[in-house]
Amino acid sequence: MSLMILFSAPDRLWPAYSEALPKAFDAAGIDVHLTRETDPETVDYIVYAPNDALRDFTPFIRTKAVLSLWAGVEKIAPNTTLTQPLCRMVDTGLALGMRDYVVGHVMRHHLGMDRHIHGLNGVWDQTTPPLARDRKVTVLGMGELGRTCADALSGLGFDVTGWSRRPKDVPGITSLSGPDGLQKALSTAEILVLLLPDTSQTQSILNAVTLNRLPKGAMIVNPGRGTLIDDTALLAALDSGRIAHATLDVFRTEPLPEDHPYWSHPMVTVTPHIAAETRPATASEVIAENIRRGEAGEPFLHLVDRSAGY
Repeated sequence: MSLMILFSAPDRLWPAYSEALPKAFDAAGIDVHLTRETDPETVDYIVYAPNDALRDFTPFIRTKAVLSLWAGVEKIAPNTTLTQPLCRMVDTGLALGMRDYVVGHVMRHHLGMDRHIHGLNGVWDQTTPPLARDRKVTVLGMGELGRTCADALSGLGFDVTGWSRRPKDVPGITSLSGPDGLQKALSTAEILVLLLPDTSQTQSILNAVTLNRLPKGAMIVNPGRGTLIDDTALLAALDSGRIAHATLDVFRTEPLPEDHPYWSHPMVTVTPHIAAETRPATASEVIAENIRRGEAGEPFLHLVDRSAGY
């Protein structure tokens, strides 16, 4: 008997996933019926991204798991009607895209490329950047994406520190945790990369106090969550010269309003939430594997800790 899989996500995602998911299910040897609309009581699994059509999970009494298409689940996890296991998306395509974005912008700031891109105005300035091994980079958030980026930067020779809420041991990375570890991680961050989830503990983690703990002239790359930064405090730190530059891919309001000061600030680079995207082909493989595990009685991959919010 076929498993009933409900695809509940914004319409724009359906064309790609309607092709990618059946291929992944076939490769995994799973017999499924993939649908966008059916009786809730018949649904075995829900492939999900937040949408207006499904906000109440109460009727889905047979559903064994909700499989998110997104890495971030802050808009899903707080839903009190969701009592089924929730799995976030950890997609190799997403991780590799994030790695490429982070490495590219860290290298850009490390080498001081903006000076040459924008022109030296006839000044023959032969200032040579330090070697990567002499540049300290801190990654806040050592989940799948953070570890992937930290490993790549370490592989290029950077002196990398990683911070997470809970202790982690990552080979080649100076691993810190907890409040004291955060202060230490910030104090050495010549380039700071933000890849934390959006939780009550991480909101505005970069604020007037913590920005002041960074080395003077530090540079920030935020492809994580817009809520991690107190925008007013960051603008003040940029204006004072405390922070040399901020490359921002995510914002509290998206699209970023046209009159937002980030657009015109000379020391801010705005990218329109393009750092990483879930790839339907690889994401479908993760979904198929979790359904296979569910049917085999094995633990789900990337199960969300609802108390922690990620």
